[in-house]
Amino acid sequence: MKAMTESSVQPALWPAPYANGSVKATVTVPGSKSVTNRGLVLAALAAEPGWLRRPLRSRDTLLMADALRAMGVGIEETVSSSSAAPGHTGEAWRVIPAGLYGPATVDVGNAGTVMRFLPPVAALADGPVRFDGDPRAYERPLGAVIAALRVLGARIDDENRGALPLTVQGAGALDGGSVEIDASASSQFVSSLLLSGPRFNQGVEVRHVGSALPSMPHIRMTVDMLRGVGAQVDEPETGGEPDVWRVSPSAVLGRDLTVEPDLSNAQPFLAAALVTGGRVTIPDWPERTTQPGDALRRIFTEMGGSCAFTTTAEGGGLTFRGTGRVHGIDVDLSEVGELTPGIAAVAALADSPSTLRGVSHLRLHETDRLAALTKEINELGGDVTETADGLHIRPRPLHGGVFHTYDDHRMATAGSVIGLVTDGVEIENVGTTAKTLPDFPLMWAGMLAGAGV
Repeated sequence: MKAMTESSVQPALWPAPYANGSVKATVTVPGSKSVTNRGLVLAALAAEPGWLRRPLRSRDTLLMADALRAMGVGIEETVSSSSAAPGHTGEAWRVIPAGLYGPATVDVGNAGTVMRFLPPVAALADGPVRFDGDPRAYERPLGAVIAALRVLGARIDDENRGALPLTVQGAGALDGGSVEIDASASSQFVSSLLLSGPRFNQGVEVRHVGSALPSMPHIRMTVDMLRGVGAQVDEPETGGEPDVWRVSPSAVLGRDLTVEPDLSNAQPFLAAALVTGGRVTIPDWPERTTQPGDALRRIFTEMGGSCAFTTTAEGGGLTFRGTGRVHGIDVDLSEVGELTPGIAAVAALADSPSTLRGVSHLRLHETDRLAALTKEINELGGDVTETADGLHIRPRPLHGGVFHTYDDHRMATAGSVIGLVTDGVEIENVGTTAKTLPDFPLMWAGMLAGAGV
């Protein structure tokens, strides 16, 4: 199976639909990319087959699945039935672990989870595994993971670049042990070592030695999912040493995991309710979760909306309501940096200035998100200034124009939010949303069907 590309079949310039009224819709959001890709890695390292129910099927997750297949893991896509999986319906992936092997080639695309989570897995393979990807992936931070793996006993050929392309010379096992790493550029550095840690001979102790860690909810997600497959994890939040995580060597259990909706990908739809004074319900929003996107309930409420968990005959969900009036906000987004583009888009439509702080690491994501947001909002008439660690946004009347995405899915959805209340906005390469949110243009049009578009 070939992974979908970000260009897809969308036109180069996509006219962002303008909302002629308040949005009123129920939007079913696909599964979480973060949970799906962590679940795939853990299932591939397990001692027995497992299931992933309702996985996200997007460019990033298909790249992960294809990479694991290349190393010998069986991943079967199926529509589960009562005979195969009692009590479950819908799409599911059955993961059948096998002896990892090379030679193999991994295309990481521009997926941070693939380029960082899989080199430790490849170190457990019997044979060489080569990693390559999109041009932007060459620029994204990876050196700390490479250096850490070498300390733990891995052989990696990268011609001293500290970046892609590279080859992991898998030896069938890895000693593991203790390692120091500066993960201030990405929490994925820590998660990458923890996920494979149970399979290292000595387990792993990861000690962060840099400045503040970004995106801590993603590390909490990794720890929760490790414990869900039987791993013993000591961490700072349960009384462990600050900035130190320990995973003991153990077998990884095969599990039956149902993937939560991707709450970060719910952001543009909640934002639509906020800026149009409408109402959007997201089914199956969990009342307890480690997903960073859950912070939207608090942030968007502070910006002028309201939300509540609701129950219907079809099931539960989260209903978010806006008044059409948006307030500015001063907020530290260091733990939820991926939400910054959508929050910036909403802030550009507010009635007072906003300051978004704690997100200097976004300069190293799919694109330099701080520079990109500044440029694109300003070219539509906005007034955005980069700060040392974020953005200062002074609302101004916006006008139509081209909103460039830089092959960044969250830039595309941010521009779409602005286009709801700014006539004439065109999104360049909206197809890049296929990275994590397949069929976004169709979902967006469906949401707007009740708003007079």
